[in-house]
Amino acid sequence: MPEAPSDVTSVDELVSRIVSSVSPLADFPLPLMEAFGMAIAEDVVAEVALPSFDNSAMDGYAVRAADVAGATADAPVRLPVVGEISAGRAAHLALSPGTAVKIMTGAPVPAGADTVVPYEWTDRGVATVRIERGADAGANIRRAGEAVQAGDLVVEHGTVLGPRHLGLLASIGRATVRSRPRPRVVVISTGSELRDPGTPLGHDSIYDGNSYLLAAAARQAGATAYRVGIVPDDVRSFTEALSDQLVRADLVITSGGVSEGDYDVVKEALGGLGTVWFGKVAMQPGRPQGFGVVGEDEVPIFTLPGNPVSAYVSFETFVLPALRTMMGKSPASRPTRRARLTEPITSTPGKRQLVRAVHGADRGGAWVTPVGGHGSHMIGDLAASNALVVVPEESTGVSAGEMVQVLCLDEDF
Repeated sequence: MPEAPSDVTSVDELVSRIVSSVSPLADFPLPLMEAFGMAIAEDVVAEVALPSFDNSAMDGYAVRAADVAGATADAPVRLPVVGEISAGRAAHLALSPGTAVKIMTGAPVPAGADTVVPYEWTDRGVATVRIERGADAGANIRRAGEAVQAGDLVVEHGTVLGPRHLGLLASIGRATVRSRPRPRVVVISTGSELRDPGTPLGHDSIYDGNSYLLAAAARQAGATAYRVGIVPDDVRSFTEALSDQLVRADLVITSGGVSEGDYDVVKEALGGLGTVWFGKVAMQPGRPQGFGVVGEDEVPIFTLPGNPVSAYVSFETFVLPALRTMMGKSPASRPTRRARLTEPITSTPGKRQLVRAVHGADRGGAWVTPVGGHGSHMIGDLAASNALVVVPEESTGVSAGEMVQVLCLDEDF
């Protein structure tokens, strides 16, 4: 549980508290496909070489280079074909001088052969082959261990496993790797005015977009997300819903109910526990925040504002670092990129502005253009954005043409 901050907390201070309060999930062996996208929790050393034997890189004939030296179309070399070797069905053959063995790609090169002549240089003979071009010793042969040697460190601890890593791990015979599981994230939207998409709206109701927004953001971060049905503005209903969900939660996100209103049930329900801090953060949007732990297992909980832009920006700023810490991924927070601002931005000193924007690049380099206004309810502008411009707390604004720090929201890191 973080210490209670002062009246207004800086963004960096709260992020630091969150990351230091959240622990990586315990690691255990996972099947390769379940570990995809996760950080490996061990160093993997190859126990076999790749390739594990000398094999042919071409369909052709295994021969001795000395037997085909000087072969040309006008003066071909003819050799008897004494056998055939195909991948996965290879007999143990040894090649005598002055003979050839038909060989398929990936098949082991027979003892006595030191080169492979591709089909294209031959008449593809069965009993006897006509070879019209010689090959140097070693040509078209993949040597044992030339890709990976037994004992090589192939994947380092902390590496986020992508398709190429899984391909390598499978190729050296690993069926499982130690990794941390995907955090289970429960998303709860509060508000008596909320309705599920697809149902009729009343004159004073709105559709619940936040639970979809936040669950999708959690899934994009690598977590397993569970959306909970809408919880009305009632302390008992919220408390019961939260209690029911803790059994399957590694982390809980709520949206709404954390401001200063009469029906801010999240704050009312959790404020008396002594394990959840509620306060103001020096940022816009997303000023009201809450963070702490709940339940016997001390499950981390983030209570985010109800306005969609504020909720999403708060997720990027505070929840994402917690999830990445739980998964053992580094860095915890999304790195910034520098880009040229195309339009001016005004800012209030004392608050970090996170401005919706579109980021791109041209011959002049990376650029970023603000999208829409400052309203934290403008989810259409949020959907049109792919970046956030970070305006520092001490700034009163940024002029067009200046270089700014940008968070690229769809960037893998």
